[in-house]
Amino acid sequence: MHLLDKIEEIVSAVCLSVMTVLAFANVVARYVFSASFSFSEEITTYLFVLLSLLGTAIAARRRAHLGLTILTDVVSPKVRKVMHIIGYLFAAAFTGAIFFYGIQMVVSQRQLGQVTANMQWPEWIFGSFVPIGAFFATIRFIQVLVEEIQGKGEEVED
Repeated sequence: MHLLDKIEEIVSAVCLSVMTVLAFANVVARYVFSASFSFSEEITTYLFVLLSLLGTAIAARRRAHLGLTILTDVVSPKVRKVMHIIGYLFAAAFTGAIFFYGIQMVVSQRQLGQVTANMQWPEWIFGSFVPIGAFFATIRFIQVLVEEIQGKGEEVED
C-alpha cells in the first residue's frame, strides 16, 4: 500500500500547489491589472473536490477522522471494536456509493457532451475527480476495516 500512500500524497500536494498558485495569480491580476482569470475559480473548485476526497483517504489511512467518542469512551473494548467495525463498514459503503454514482455521473456527462462553464472543456474530465477520489477513500476505509477486524486497529501517526 506504499504506492497508494505516495500517489495520494503527491496528487494532494500537486492539487494544493496548483490551487494556491492560481488563487494568488488571480488576486495579483485582479489588483494589478484590474482583470482576473476566468478559469481560475473553476479549476480551483474542481481541484478542491479531488483534494477533499484524497484528504478523506489519507485521514482514513491515519485513522484521523474526527469523531464523537462519548459512546466509545464508556463501553467495553469489545463493544468499542464492534462500533469501529460498523463505522468503517458504513464509511466504506458510503464512499463506495460515491464511487459508483460518480462513475455514472461521468458517463452521463460524456454522453451528453457537457462542457465546463468558463473553459468549455469536457465536464467529464473534471467530473472524473469524484470517482477517482472516492476510489482511494473506499480502498482506505476497507483497509482500516480489515485491520480493525484483524485486531490491528490502532491509530497510526505518519
